[in-house]
Amino acid sequence: MARISVFGIGYVGVVSAACLARDGHDVIAVDIDPNKVDTLNAGRAPIVEKGLDALVSDTVGSGKLTATTDTDAAIRDTQASVVCVGTPSDPDGSVGLGHVVSVCEAIGRALAGKSDFHSVIMRSTIVPGTMEEVCIPTIEAASGKRAGRDFGVGYFPEFLRESTAIEDYANPGLIVFGALDETTEAFLTDLNADLPCEMNKVDLRTAEMVKYTSNSWRAMKISFANEIGNIAKANGLDGQAVMRILCSDDKVAMSPAFLRPGFAFGGSCLPKDVRALRHVARSKDVPTPLLDAVLDGNTAQIGRAEDMVDAASTKAVGMIGVSFKSGTDDLRESPLADLAARLIERGQQVQVYDPYVSEAFEMDPDAAGRGNDVVPDLSARMETDIDALIDSSDVIVVGNAYPGVATRIREAADRKRVVDLTRIDPGLVSGDGYQGICW
Repeated sequence: MARISVFGIGYVGVVSAACLARDGHDVIAVDIDPNKVDTLNAGRAPIVEKGLDALVSDTVGSGKLTATTDTDAAIRDTQASVVCVGTPSDPDGSVGLGHVVSVCEAIGRALAGKSDFHSVIMRSTIVPGTMEEVCIPTIEAASGKRAGRDFGVGYFPEFLRESTAIEDYANPGLIVFGALDETTEAFLTDLNADLPCEMNKVDLRTAEMVKYTSNSWRAMKISFANEIGNIAKANGLDGQAVMRILCSDDKVAMSPAFLRPGFAFGGSCLPKDVRALRHVARSKDVPTPLLDAVLDGNTAQIGRAEDMVDAASTKAVGMIGVSFKSGTDDLRESPLADLAARLIERGQQVQVYDPYVSEAFEMDPDAAGRGNDVVPDLSARMETDIDALIDSSDVIVVGNAYPGVATRIREAADRKRVVDLTRIDPGLVSGDGYQGICW
């Protein structure tokens, strides 16, 4: 078991401290407010949370949990510190780091007088880059020590929900953390080893981003459910019943396949159905800011891809895929067809490799197809040989994945510019010649 100091006896801090103590660790809770310290030392929780009073009483009574205002003593008597101070919004909407900076300075001053290695682990919600650009420099300046060498650094965001925080701590839906050093990573690994959840070990910035992504995703789901509920009610329907049925579908509606950053959506269903639902809402004078943003964002993603191709400063463009997704010849509202048309209009020489669309043309050369009229002279632009397409192109735009394409792209990435809209190979990341749209 470990000796841990928890800085901040607020909501997250006191729940974390009590749960750590319950799990057998020796915990010192630290706060500048003597009233919170006295309350905790008296065996009472300074906040209202289901089950917390009993847990604090038990852990304080057993001697596993104590509280203090003395930062130096807390650092001296523990091997790791977990920071759980608040980060309220500043007036301009940015994250407020006043409490974070103050506690980092205090910890740094205390570390200056400690010879043993000590890990500093942030749990406060901070935007990507804050650990590297604010927290670490602040601690280093105050301590005169080097992060990763003289003291450890980690970022370990929490996902506790008020009213179920203790249950969430014991049975989390998500564990993610980043560490600058092996000692801190091993500490966080041991801390979470017995929890029934996968551990995602990442860099500091990714861990910071996951926290904001999680909170924004939850907020968006609430707004989406409310928007659907408003539309449903305006049409005499029960919005909660609609959403309850939707959430029962874990094959499509709740599938992670639709939460994979990449290119715009298209096809014969999603674009028209979002527009139709928005029209239904407008006919009842129900505003749809989220549905409006869905369509605007989708259009913007096509524009983003267009700008990426244009930045390659080339004339010959080879597109891999033109249908709205792999495995079909359907071009109805295909964002790839839209992109091809835009590039052609800008004077680019566009050739296309799409085995399914090629097959459709072979079966009926004179057929207009399903949306084929979007791309001028599409049949003449089709190339059935992937190697020929790559060799004749200055930039390759990967829109769909087909058998054998990943190998060809890996081989071509060193000599051709590649704009990847689908992530043909997880091992490829954006660099000089290769650019992924979202990675």
